[in-house]
Amino acid sequence: MDLSATEADMVYQKVQAILRGLDIQQPTQQSDPGMVRWTLHKSLDRNPNSGNIMVGVLIKELEKAEQEDNLHYIIPLLHTLMYAITKAAYISDELYERVYVFCKKILTLPKPYCTIGLDYAQRLKTEKKVPGFSYQRMVILEQNLQRDVNHHQDKVLLFLDPALVSEAVCNTLLREMQASQMSHSPVSCMTYVITNCIQAALGKDCDIALLQQVMKDKSTEEVELWFQEVLSVMERGEQDNAGTRQRHNERLREIYKKVISSQEESPVPKLQRIPLPSPKFSVHLWTDDDQLWKELMLFMRETTDAETEYVKEPELSLDSEGNEQHRISVWSNDSGIERDLPGAEEKESTKLHRKPCIKKKGADMDSAVLLQNLTKAPKGSRAATLQRFSGKSTEVPSGPDKLPTARVVILGDDRALGRLAKAYYSFRKREARRPHRTLKANLQFYCIPIQGERTDTSADMEESPGISDMCELSAYLGQVDPWYDKNINTLYDRITKLALMPPCQARDSTSDPFILDVASYYLRFGLQPVFFQIYSVKIHFRDLTLEPVEDVFLTELKIDLQDCTFTKLNTITKKKTLVDSRGAGIQVHYQKALSSNREKEGSFLLRTSGAIIKSIPSDETDDLVCLNVYIDETGKSSSVRSALCKLNGLKTSSIQMRSLDLRTLTLQLDKDSRRVYTNVSSFEVSPCPEPGYSLQKMRASRVHGEGKEDCGLSRYMTKSLLLPINTFAGIIQ
Repeated sequence: MDLSATEADMVYQKVQAILRGLDIQQPTQQSDPGMVRWTLHKSLDRNPNSGNIMVGVLIKELEKAEQEDNLHYIIPLLHTLMYAITKAAYISDELYERVYVFCKKILTLPKPYCTIGLDYAQRLKTEKKVPGFSYQRMVILEQNLQRDVNHHQDKVLLFLDPALVSEAVCNTLLREMQASQMSHSPVSCMTYVITNCIQAALGKDCDIALLQQVMKDKSTEEVELWFQEVLSVMERGEQDNAGTRQRHNERLREIYKKVISSQEESPVPKLQRIPLPSPKFSVHLWTDDDQLWKELMLFMRETTDAETEYVKEPELSLDSEGNEQHRISVWSNDSGIERDLPGAEEKESTKLHRKPCIKKKGADMDSAVLLQNLTKAPKGSRAATLQRFSGKSTEVPSGPDKLPTARVVILGDDRALGRLAKAYYSFRKREARRPHRTLKANLQFYCIPIQGERTDTSADMEESPGISDMCELSAYLGQVDPWYDKNINTLYDRITKLALMPPCQARDSTSDPFILDVASYYLRFGLQPVFFQIYSVKIHFRDLTLEPVEDVFLTELKIDLQDCTFTKLNTITKKKTLVDSRGAGIQVHYQKALSSNREKEGSFLLRTSGAIIKSIPSDETDDLVCLNVYIDETGKSSSVRSALCKLNGLKTSSIQMRSLDLRTLTLQLDKDSRRVYTNVSSFEVSPCPEPGYSLQKMRASRVHGEGKEDCGLSRYMTKSLLLPINTFAGIIQ
């Protein structure tokens, strides 16, 4: 009893430290909720008996927070509670019921509380009847232990831009992930599932230490056999609506008795620690712009049914004028070549063979595929919609999703996210050209900010900025989701510091992999997306022999005048006391962003040395989806100052700028010095259209004539391209 009281007091103190940290805007080293959460869950590994204690303390604090209307405590505590239930060795029926009742109670709260509450209530309904089901499902998906059509796979793709992430950080991450994968082989993961399912159901009524020893002496074939036996019992318990926990326990007890056979059990069995292996990370150095598309296509090949064959044949694409051109790779069930048939290699190659060709599908078939994918796409945010309403899905829930999931993790700042937006746009264009090649998988994006290396050598960039400067998108996510801020944004400089520390030789490299543990927690519980509008910029050059160029950006477009150094770009949004007399004349034409969605246009003629166009809201209260335009004023007359006062901080849905002098413009996208355009005469910025919508609109205009593009399927399609970034809660209203 004394040990239980001590453990309960320690858990209570850590939970209170998490709550105190949630009340503090800027966490300190003494009150870091993310670090406290990590140590709290680590205590389950050191003391398997603390599971019931931890769940009891957490549910008590959740009930108190709901009664006292402290809603900002609920989501962090609920995620912490569900992770504790997943990792715990054994949970009593009473605690399962208590947590289940609480999750049903918060269904009356607004989003995202009711959304997360519903998800967890559904999980707990199964967990009550089939203890250990969450652990079993998580390990099987993350480790790809079961490969058949009835079980989808997960894959985690971690992209590291070597120009932005230091070599020390890359080496540290690779070392942690390789050590984790080497220590958790597929056979050992199967053993974890077997022992955890039995322990979660039977608790101290079985000798898990003996079971672990017996399983260690089994061959690989025997382990796989018992693994399948346990899985069949778990699936039967999940699907049996009239089943009870007692009947499920009896089935697992039979398996337990068969495995240990006649070996003598301990008279006083104890709960044992069973590891929860981290997901398998596939690490990629991001050196190729098409690398995201290539990796997703490889993942799709891995998860495709055996009947579908990937063959390299010419495929049709559309050029800028809508004409069809040949390119490579399509999906096909039959290549049409006789030598590809089974057993054909044994025949003599004396017959005629068909040249590589493609069976072209009609427009009606393309439309049918588009129709199937319409409701799964997020709504494109119309001009001047609110950020918290952007990307609301029209999909009607229709049972469990059997599609595999590709989780793309971007480690870096706004420059890496801007590169992701460009790669995502390119990927969506490839899909739009061939609807039958749409990725048959759930695609999710995760962002972990990190203090990156500088690629800009200008004098005003010498001082390392804070997270709000180079990680504006992550800073905004931290404002709308405090649990993301406390767990993920705190990694900004912590990863770099840990990477520079010498590895400890005295301890196991997998004993406390902090970075890997936090990233795994984010992947497992960061399931609520926040959607960001991607913007398209069309660039015209002073040299008329050059064709206009189209590009996209996510966070920021920086405009400078060539031969006119813009020294105040980093402070343009702050109060200024100095005025630069240099500059050039530009013409600005814009469409103002209004919450009523009314069209209101305006124009200005200004003298300036540069400007910044930002797309990320400055804080959670200012969440209008729009462009925020800031101009660097150079004029001194009252009329010019009056015009600048109207324009600085102006919210627009689209904007055009044109240089009126001999000086040309220089554009930098997403703060990345590698994405710079020079000798620019004018440019236009507008929301990036969804490629599928643009293509369908073009087809509709050919059939129905100009001016009737929004007819047929195009009227129901997503109109603008949104990039979803997952967080723990989405946007808390």
